[in-house]
Amino acid sequence: MRNLKDYFLIGIKGMAMGAADAVPGVSGGTIAFIAGIYEELIETISNVNLNLFKTLFTKGFKSFWHQLNGNFILALLSGIIISFVTFMRIAKYLLEHQPIYIWSFFFGLIIASIFLVAKQITKWRFSTYLFLLIGAVLAFYITTLPALGSNNNALFLVLAGAIAICAMILPGISGSFILVILGAYKSLSDAIHDWDFKKIALFVLGALIGLLSFSRVLKWFFKHYHNTTLAILTGFIFGSLNKVWPWKTTTLVMEQDTGRIIDFSEVSSLGTLNVYQQKIGNFDNYKIVLEKSVLPNTFTEANIQADAQLFAALLFAVLGFLTIYLLEHFGNKHKNASH
Repeated sequence: MRNLKDYFLIGIKGMAMGAADAVPGVSGGTIAFIAGIYEELIETISNVNLNLFKTLFTKGFKSFWHQLNGNFILALLSGIIISFVTFMRIAKYLLEHQPIYIWSFFFGLIIASIFLVAKQITKWRFSTYLFLLIGAVLAFYITTLPALGSNNNALFLVLAGAIAICAMILPGISGSFILVILGAYKSLSDAIHDWDFKKIALFVLGALIGLLSFSRVLKWFFKHYHNTTLAILTGFIFGSLNKVWPWKTTTLVMEQDTGRIIDFSEVSSLGTLNVYQQKIGNFDNYKIVLEKSVLPNTFTEANIQADAQLFAALLFAVLGFLTIYLLEHFGNKHKNASH
């Protein structure tokens, strides 16, 4: 039986997930994995079915809440929402004004999480390494995909919602990044801005279908192929490092007003969108569609001797790594004390 302290800790883990989801390119699923609540979260979501609502009408709310694992969901969602709302503004400021710092922190965090998740794999066979490699290659490939043009078709919005939510619950893959790739990011952001409830409802419908169906698939894989599933997910996290690499040059951008995708070279002689936007003081005119990870010295050369902030980046990467190490240490200590 969990006590109030346990649910408080779940709320803290939810806050960490919310903070990660506030950064485009970072997956809340990765944080759930690190925090040791991933499998319980997948199981809880997959248990939402008609039988659950039958329990509500036949046995009452208390039985329904218990079968739902309601206390867990409430604590986790409270943490996610509180953190997402409060951290979103901070994350936006850091991504605009100090992107190398925040990406370095998450790079260190994800490096540590790879070791942590890999430790949970009990048997290392040839197939384990193979599936880890497949997961890494697939995630890396996804991070290199260019975005499609904007699309407002109803069926497309449902499909985009389903695919994006699947990405959100997979460690290593960001749902918002998938929306950009699919060409649904602007459609959804415009719908929210304009209060277009029809488009929002179509997206939410797709998200619900994707969430409830994909969670069942993941639950089945964890039950029947636990080691293999862990290996693939570890690979996903490893492959996603390309997305959070601190030094980038920009290839393609999307005009925020029109949704048109153009070469960044048509916009500026600088090599990186963020450096250009800092220079002109406007962070809303373009969004990144395609970028490339480069070495710090290449970043400096591409942006007319812009500071690569290498020493600070290393410090923030170490801080990210130690954050995960300390969270795991504290989690293990709490787990041992409760036994």
